[in-house]
Amino acid sequence: MRLGVIDVGSNTVHLLVVDAHPGAQPLPASKHKIDLRLSEHVDDAGRIADEGRDRLADFVAECQEVAQDQGVEDLRGFVTSAVREAPNGQAVLEHVIERTGVALDILSGEEEARLTFLAARRWFGWSAGTLLVADIGGGSLELAVGMDEEPDAAVSMPLGAGRVTRDLLRGDPPSPDDVKEARRRVRAAIGKELRPIAKAGTPDRAVGTSKTMRSLARICGAAPSSEGMYAPRALPRDELSKRLPDIAAMTADQRAGLPGVSPARARQILAGAIVAEATMDLLGLDQLEICPWALREGILLRHLDRMG
Repeated sequence: MRLGVIDVGSNTVHLLVVDAHPGAQPLPASKHKIDLRLSEHVDDAGRIADEGRDRLADFVAECQEVAQDQGVEDLRGFVTSAVREAPNGQAVLEHVIERTGVALDILSGEEEARLTFLAARRWFGWSAGTLLVADIGGGSLELAVGMDEEPDAAVSMPLGAGRVTRDLLRGDPPSPDDVKEARRRVRAAIGKELRPIAKAGTPDRAVGTSKTMRSLARICGAAPSSEGMYAPRALPRDELSKRLPDIAAMTADQRAGLPGVSPARARQILAGAIVAEATMDLLGLDQLEICPWALREGILLRHLDRMG
């Protein structure tokens, strides 16, 4: 059968259509996306602006049409931190239902971390031992660690690349003082939440997921996407620390010229680098292996498990 998943993130909205059968790996049939950047359509109180709400509803309606054309039997959708934490998030979801009839489920930060962990576990397999998974989205940072398919510890922090950019790095480029303050505040926020992750012990394998992690790995010399999803890729901490001052001094247009950085994400890549470096440093990790599967695949895998 064919399943469709609408993933409403802080940066992009994706429709992923897969050929899926219980007990089998989900095989992608098609993808459809828009750079909605909900994290940038909020006011000072955190409310999602009408423009962002309407663009979301329009794209969900578009996803419905694509899913029907692709023969999708089961269409599901979910939202993460951008809508979850907005004071008018529920009103936005009700507007989408009124316009399209599609109900988008709200995932908690911990659910995001657990489902992303499941995807990484299935990708690397049981031989990977104890996994630590770090995922930087647009609105939040998720960390999870464990040796099973369910992590022993999972935490979520409001340290996504879009949020940190909006709140702490507004200049183009931001001033050195703002960069220094952003690094201080990011490290303080991560330090407060590390105890349950640290208590789980030293991981056998540390993994990074998300477009931000893939872009940072590419900046630091990882294989390009043209080499396929199975090419091994990693984000080394030393190399990231070496390149971070240069990234901080660039304008968004200059960052868009870096390998693996799209114009749509150029403003946020500095914040992603600050969060990734702080995470690796505070956890004592030399590198993060890049996993091509993340939250969407975790959602699909959980659904297939329940079907089985």
